[in-house]
Amino acid sequence: MGISYKESEFRVSTTASFGLAILCTVLVFSGLQMYKTHLGSTRLMTLVAGYIASWLFIFMLTALSNLENIMFGKGFQARVVPEVAMCLVLACCAAGMVHRVSVTVCLLCSIVGLFYLNKMSQSASTTPSAPAMVNSKKKK
Repeated sequence: MGISYKESEFRVSTTASFGLAILCTVLVFSGLQMYKTHLGSTRLMTLVAGYIASWLFIFMLTALSNLENIMFGKGFQARVVPEVAMCLVLACCAAGMVHRVSVTVCLLCSIVGLFYLNKMSQSASTTPSAPAMVNSKKKK
């Protein structure tokens, strides 16, 4: 249907992806801290802070997964219990520094983001197989 992630010419190496994810993590966290009085001032901005903290979760998980791929090889995958849980707790703590309601929004948006990351990862790692031809005619 479209170009798969393996065939895309817009990919970066694992090391470059790790560096970009670390940079984005630091920028998002520092932005949350610099503007926490503004982000915690109204209801809408509190929700926005939780959404921004969910991006912090995505960037931290990407950086950690890339670091593990660099250290342990290409086949290594992030697991739910140590890696995902740790990144989720850290992102929720960062959201909690802004406002308590931001933690809930961060948790919900991070779970949705994790679902789509998993879906994207599965489509990138599997190769499409040709559909089997089935004869619908019966022999007499």
